[in-house]
Amino acid sequence: MRKRFIVSSALLLILLIPEIAFAEGAAPESNAVAIDTIWTLIAGFLVFFMQAGFAMVETGFTRAKNAGNIIMKNLMDFAVGSVIFWLVGFGLMFGVSYAGLFGTTGFGFTGSFEHLGLSIPLLAFLIFQTVFAATAATIVSGAMAERTKFISYLIYSFVISAVIYPIVGHWIWGGGWLFERGMIDFAGSTVVHSVGGWAALTGAIFVGPRIGKYSKDGKANAIPGHSITLGALGVFILWFGWFGFNPGSTLSGTNPNIALIAVNTNLAAACGAISSMIFTWFRYKKPDVSLTLNGALAGLVAITAGCNALSPVGSAILGLLAGILVIVSVEFFDKILKIDDPVGAISVHGICGSFGTAMVGFLAVDGGVFYGGGTALLVTQVIGVISVFIWTAITCLILFGVIKKTIGLRVSEAEETIGLDLGEHGMQAYPGFQMK
Repeated sequence: MRKRFIVSSALLLILLIPEIAFAEGAAPESNAVAIDTIWTLIAGFLVFFMQAGFAMVETGFTRAKNAGNIIMKNLMDFAVGSVIFWLVGFGLMFGVSYAGLFGTTGFGFTGSFEHLGLSIPLLAFLIFQTVFAATAATIVSGAMAERTKFISYLIYSFVISAVIYPIVGHWIWGGGWLFERGMIDFAGSTVVHSVGGWAALTGAIFVGPRIGKYSKDGKANAIPGHSITLGALGVFILWFGWFGFNPGSTLSGTNPNIALIAVNTNLAAACGAISSMIFTWFRYKKPDVSLTLNGALAGLVAITAGCNALSPVGSAILGLLAGILVIVSVEFFDKILKIDDPVGAISVHGICGSFGTAMVGFLAVDGGVFYGGGTALLVTQVIGVISVFIWTAITCLILFGVIKKTIGLRVSEAEETIGLDLGEHGMQAYPGFQMK
């Protein structure tokens, strides 16, 4: 009885707190700010949890002898990225704009950011943007897995988080020239995912394919990952984290659009998984597990740009298309271009991120071609997609070129053969087991 009384009293007190605050003259706006701040922080924590999802996907889709290296990379790109984004990247992204190209103030997280017009504390906005920056950097890891030097990975993660990603973010989110044109990339299909995908493409070209990936006649050989279970766990974590990624980008827990965004996000992922499963069933006579998992991710990446602008029907259509596109793209890069991408990061993030951004021009309820809005929005979306590709490709070409010519991108053949756990870190993720 006593415990029940205590619980009942606590619940009553919680219910009465708002009434007490209003009675004492507290402004209703202060409650909205508190709710928005808590919402943004919780959403940011969900996006941070996506680092674990990326780590599990990459680990599961690659071989056991490299698992420790992959975990280390996903840990350290967040650690390094957090510090450099705080010191440099945030200012480039959200500082006072120079000609719509990059921010010029706020370095070292100093000065005023009143021009952003935030309704939440600046520190809450910082941590939310930090976890997004980490996502862009970690995408590259998967495409270059199993043969990249750890020190080289740290260097290019540093540069992506410090310069390459923030400048794109400024163009679209920080008041830059694409923002002024009216480009819609609400939660980052292009800002986050395409940047990561195009950086992954450039890096995979520079580092070259894994040993044994292609035979002398150019035929692509499958190199199975060691745990589809870990890969699936990673996809579930990412799907869950996307409910922070997309709805959280409202920066407001009092915005009723968070419900629509959550539904759109879920529908696109579900439809992406369904279309991938059906497509592989017909194409390979069996429903492929790894490609179906990537189909769900493709739907999530594609809807991220227009999650607040599409209807649920439009989101479902986009997810269905992305689920098929990702499979066609994986085959194209793997078998036609001979670019080795162990986890399909280029296709999931680069191709489907760009596709989803462009499709906003067709499917947006307000301004989309299919809703009588003409082609103005579509043109803007395409310009944005192409501009980000050019910027990312050129800067990463310079970045990876310099690294390759100086300290080198790739481990030795002996290190790659025994695995990067032993070669780079002197340990094994699965001691006592025979590694393949």
